[in-house]
Amino acid sequence: MSCLLLVRNGRRAISVICGGRRGTDTLSGVHPVAKRFIIDMSYSAHFMDFKGSSIPSGMKKLVVTKLSPNFREAVSTQTVAVPTPGDADLLLRNRFVGINASDINYSAGRYDPSVKPPFDAGFEGIGEVVGLGLSASSRYAIGDTVAYFGSGAFAEYTVVPAKETVPVPAVKPEFLTLLVSGATAYIALKRLGDLAKGETVLVTAAAGGTGQFAVQFAKQAGCHVIGTCSSNEKAGFLKSIGCDRPVNYTTEDLAKTLRKEYPQGIDVVYESVGGSVLELAVNTLANKGRLIVIGFISGYQSASGIPPFRGGTLPAKLLQKSASIRGFFLPHFLSDYREALSSMMQMFAKGKLVCEVDCGDLAEEGRFVGLDSVFRAVDYMYAGRNLGKVVVEVAPPSVSNSKL
Repeated sequence: MSCLLLVRNGRRAISVICGGRRGTDTLSGVHPVAKRFIIDMSYSAHFMDFKGSSIPSGMKKLVVTKLSPNFREAVSTQTVAVPTPGDADLLLRNRFVGINASDINYSAGRYDPSVKPPFDAGFEGIGEVVGLGLSASSRYAIGDTVAYFGSGAFAEYTVVPAKETVPVPAVKPEFLTLLVSGATAYIALKRLGDLAKGETVLVTAAAGGTGQFAVQFAKQAGCHVIGTCSSNEKAGFLKSIGCDRPVNYTTEDLAKTLRKEYPQGIDVVYESVGGSVLELAVNTLANKGRLIVIGFISGYQSASGIPPFRGGTLPAKLLQKSASIRGFFLPHFLSDYREALSSMMQMFAKGKLVCEVDCGDLAEEGRFVGLDSVFRAVDYMYAGRNLGKVVVEVAPPSVSNSKL
């Protein structure tokens, strides 16, 4: 039997509408009601007038309508009905959504070729609970703030299974940085890095969304950390989070720097660029070195999605050094996810973890505000302009902090 918790117009009167046999509604004390569909009813009658702003009947969301690595070509903005939460679901008003390099892999259909357009875009969001099913109400209430990692985040409102959400103390974009970017670095280095105190770690794209976390976690493990970046500003940021040797590859030759300053090689590489950078990383591995591939952003915008890589002698190079290359894809490590998120949130609360957010304040057209800004934000990230995690503010704060 399925039930939906309905809070009427901000008042405390609660009704429960269930499918199945008629019976006494012991929760609300009202007389039995006949089985009826609720999907066509107005939300203004179903949910409380949350923080002074009624849930509208329609909303915007971004939908992949054509498979392409060109995000603007693949994705369109559509106006649709606000979805109805099921019994175990939450209806969230998205406040912030995260931009990931893999958004264009998703729009190109590279993760699951069996999925055909149209399908919803976006991987992660943080917002407020504005509606929920009866089962979900055992854990959450209207007004709670939650974060989630799942498809369909690029929308003004999103329905998410309650079991797939994480309660957060406030709607801060910093928490959003942990869901994919932070979790990738935390789990990859823990499960695949085998970090030991005193080892040398190279992080490519170190000032980006996930690189910033790899730098910090490697430092926490007692390692010497090298981080690549594309500007002096980013190099300064890397120093501020503990990076021992920032390398601005626009002014320094990375290969020469590594050969000269690290002749014994690199113990662990956290690599997200691909192509020639991956080749260089392989060539600089130390004996028993580990190279973790978490992505290859340099090729994502191409038709194949894979940058050129000269790997003909790769087996020999790995054999000569007893080295290894290890791939990491976050959905394969979901059993580690809760522990990782809990640990990172505790570190952030204690001031032991920097979560740098880039909301586009220095972008040419200004801060990323509103769902349509997702397109600009993706372009901004692929232009290499971001410092930290790129985040879009979908909606402004609510006018009141009152809860039911």
